[in-house]
Amino acid sequence: MGWIKTIEFKVGSLVVMVGGLLAAMSMQVSDDPAFLSRKQHAYFLLPSANGLIKGSAVKSAGIPVGVIKDITLQNGQARIDISIKADVPLKTSAVVGIQSMGILGDKHVEIFAGQETDPPLADGAQILNVKDQGSLDNIIAKVGDIADSLKKVSDNLAEAVTEDGTQKHILGRIVQNIEKLTGDISQMTGENKQQIGEIVDQVHDITTSLNQLINDESEEGFKKTWKRTMVRIDNTMKNIDEVTGKVNRGEGTIGKLINDETTVEELNTAIQGVSSLFDGASRIQTAFDFHADYLGEIEETKTNIGIHIQPGLDRFYYIGIIDDPAGVVRETNTVSEVGGGGAVISDVDETKTYKNRTKFTLLYGMNFWDFTVRGGIIEDRGGLGLDYNFFRKKLKLSVEAFDFDKTNLRFNARYNVMWGIYVQAGVEDALDNNNRQSGYLGAGLFLTNDDLKLLLTKVPM
Repeated sequence: MGWIKTIEFKVGSLVVMVGGLLAAMSMQVSDDPAFLSRKQHAYFLLPSANGLIKGSAVKSAGIPVGVIKDITLQNGQARIDISIKADVPLKTSAVVGIQSMGILGDKHVEIFAGQETDPPLADGAQILNVKDQGSLDNIIAKVGDIADSLKKVSDNLAEAVTEDGTQKHILGRIVQNIEKLTGDISQMTGENKQQIGEIVDQVHDITTSLNQLINDESEEGFKKTWKRTMVRIDNTMKNIDEVTGKVNRGEGTIGKLINDETTVEELNTAIQGVSSLFDGASRIQTAFDFHADYLGEIEETKTNIGIHIQPGLDRFYYIGIIDDPAGVVRETNTVSEVGGGGAVISDVDETKTYKNRTKFTLLYGMNFWDFTVRGGIIEDRGGLGLDYNFFRKKLKLSVEAFDFDKTNLRFNARYNVMWGIYVQAGVEDALDNNNRQSGYLGAGLFLTNDDLKLLLTKVPM
């Protein structure tokens, strides 16, 4: 064992110890956490590798998990090869971010391993999701853009407030309008100082009166009267609550009216009956009829004014007033003279005398398709009438018989021209039982309630 004491052994042992110490210290200062452990490799591409250094750390959540192994050029882009600890399993959805470590431009690689459910990334494969978040150049570029925008705003503002640029910019026009407004206000207040002072005095008087009213502590003052008023309001609300409670419980007439179903049903039935009555009245068709006929034999005009009321399609009522120039017919008696030998000499000279007479017509009619049957009073006498309509009710033929002691038979043809205007012709007293037979020709106007509403809306007020 004498060799242990030799100079060569001692020097060799010292060299080994120093080498081991240096190796241990190198491991302590190394940036590669996977220096002595299993590792996996990957790479990604960047437009620029400024700020990245070979051997700098790769971090995940701020914790070193690997290093940059190499930086090379590939197809005009920077290829960054990294080495990662095996216990950080990279997935196909892994994301690489470039983040700044300070304002001097140094950067490091921040890596997100990806979703656990995604397939693993093959060793040495490319990481496609790259985000350069820490580029100081980008920040400086953005700051430059902001500075340019602020410069444009300041230039526009400076131009807008100048006299020449006032009308060119919205801001300049706004400033000019504000200047005019303040000038007008200044002029108005200067010219009306006395009135403004009076308004201020009046406002002061009003506020003083309100203050005195509110702080009046007398028996009739606001402070005490409002408390009594609140007591009355409270009592009133209690009474209202009692009344509504009785109504809800069905007590009293109103309560029974609201809560008793029988009463409500009877009321609804009555309302429906009234509604039906007014609804039926609103459906009644009313018409105004006026016509004048020239009697050729008598050489006079006969006028008729009537109201046609039709509550339904199958029936109607007619009320009319007639001014008949041949209402009364008078004749002279036969003149007879006794001649010689007892002979009778007769000189018959008959003269018809016509007297005006006002007559009334009241009829009830029924419609049967194109036929209409009428009955009632015709010119103060009982009578009947029959109508037949042609050509979509534009032409109507009529026959009337009335005054059956001396039956008056009348034929009439009526044609509706337009807008309620019609013409008619016929024969009056066709059998000449009343000595007033005459042909006639006339015209008339038949206006419904819809026509009257339209006319009323056109009448200037």
